[in-house]
Amino acid sequence: MHLLAEGRGRALVKRVTPGQAADTKELVALVDAVAVPRPGRVGRHRKRLDHLTADKAYGSKANRRSLRARGIPHTIPERKDVRASRARKGSRGGRPPNFNAERYKDRNQVERAFNRLKQFRAVATRYDKLKSRYEVTVTIASILVWLRAKRDRKSP
Repeated sequence: MHLLAEGRGRALVKRVTPGQAADTKELVALVDAVAVPRPGRVGRHRKRLDHLTADKAYGSKANRRSLRARGIPHTIPERKDVRASRARKGSRGGRPPNFNAERYKDRNQVERAFNRLKQFRAVATRYDKLKSRYEVTVTIASILVWLRAKRDRKSP
């Protein structure tokens, strides 16, 4: 399961893929699927993220180029082998990508989103064998997480 979460650790976009599917190939599809409604239900949904923080699995050059083309600032650490390759090339290796270590500390929001979803037994154990049924189970769990957050925010 691939997940894009908002700042409070609630799922915005999710994709279920086979276990052998590479993480890095799913980032563009996740970013394209974002549609955040504007407050007051006026206007089109917002499609561009304010900032994206991801782990090393999503740090390919193609992903960074795609995010830059969309105007999305991002914080993704560089893998050790990529860093070594760039250093081996010397001045031809290019500059290292920008990385804000302080901002990267917020990446745990995605892990929190996964943990909230896994509180639901059917999501954690994946009893559903069909992809479509599992996606529905994850969607229902995501809705319940959002509803709980709204309820908790309203109570004193």
